[in-house]
Amino acid sequence: MTTNLPMKLSHLPNSLPLDGAVRIELVEGVPIFRASNLVQGRIEALLVKQKESALTSEEEKELDEYEELDDYLSLVNRMIRNVSLTQNQSIF
Repeated sequence: MTTNLPMKLSHLPNSLPLDGAVRIELVEGVPIFRASNLVQGRIEALLVKQKESALTSEEEKELDEYEELDDYLSLVNRMIRNVSLTQNQSIF
């Protein structure tokens, strides 16, 4: 699997809560990682503000960091799904 993501995140958004930032849902028996409702609310607030007026440079940076974190969660979820699909295909 090839990705354009750097191997490591340099840091997390300052507003990211240390507890409860990510939740796990089962989708067709496969665990999927998603941002918590609290984190999603913050991202939505930044997006609404971005549409209504300009974000501060700090807010732009925060939104970019959330986007990078979302890319990592998506990558992890794809990897988990691929492993699950491979295991299910080898059973049959």
